[in-house]
Amino acid sequence: MSGMSAEERQREIVKTARRTGAVDVNALAAELGVARETVRRDLRALEDHGLVRRTHGGAYPVESAGFETTLAFRATSHVPEKRRIAAAAADLLGDAETVFVDEGFTPQLIAESLPRDRPLTVVTASLATAGALAEADNKTVLLLGGRVRPGTLATVDHWTTKMLAGFVIDLAFIGANGISREHGLTTPDPAVSEVKAQAIRAARRTVFAGVHTKFGAVSFCRFAEISALEAIVTSTFLPASEAHRYSMQGPQVIRV
Repeated sequence: MSGMSAEERQREIVKTARRTGAVDVNALAAELGVARETVRRDLRALEDHGLVRRTHGGAYPVESAGFETTLAFRATSHVPEKRRIAAAAADLLGDAETVFVDEGFTPQLIAESLPRDRPLTVVTASLATAGALAEADNKTVLLLGGRVRPGTLATVDHWTTKMLAGFVIDLAFIGANGISREHGLTTPDPAVSEVKAQAIRAARRTVFAGVHTKFGAVSFCRFAEISALEAIVTSTFLPASEAHRYSMQGPQVIRV
C-alpha cells in the first residue's frame, strides 16, 4: 500500500470515511503503511477540498451534491446526542397544533418525542416519520406526495412543494446537512432544498435541530438564512462561544 501516490491514498481515505462514517489517523496510518503525519497531511488536503471534516484524531465525510449518507446510516451515528437534541426540540412545541417534521433521523426522533396527551397534526415528507407516527394516539399524519428519494425515503419535487404551499403550519422542525453563519442552512440536493424552503415559508416558526458536526459544514444548495430560525437546538459539543455567534444572527441557541 505504501507505494500509493498521495492522490490514491486520499481517494482511499474518502472511500473508507464514506463507508464507515469516520476514519482514525492511527488506523489509517497502519492500513496504508505510512506515517501518521502523512495521514494528517492527507486529511488537511481533503478538508481543504471540502470532502472531510477533521476531528481530534481523525475525520468524518462531508455530505455533498455527489455523496449523501442514507437514513439507515444516520440511525447509527451520534445517536445519544441526537436523542437529547430531539427531546429538547420537542419541548419548543408551545401551543402549536400543526407541525412540519423534516426528513432525516433527528427530525424522526423529534416526532417520536412530541407529547402524546394532546391532538397534533403532523405534516411530513418522510415515509419513516409517517410510519412511526401513524399509529400514535392524538396524531393526524399528513404525508406529502411526490417522488420518493432512495436512501432518505422522503418525497420531493413539485407535487410535494405544491401540497406544502397549501398549508399554514404553526411550527417547522427542520434538518440540514450543513449550517454555517456565512451560508446559512444547506443540503446537497436541489429537490430536497425546495421542500425545506417551502416548509419554512409555510411555517410561522422554524426550529433547526442538528448534531454539532453540522456546524461550519456547507453543502451545495442554500435554503434558509440563520435569521429565519426562531431556535437552533444542538448539543454542548458545539462550543458556547460558537453558539453565541449564531445567536447574534437572531435565533435562540439551545445546547443540551
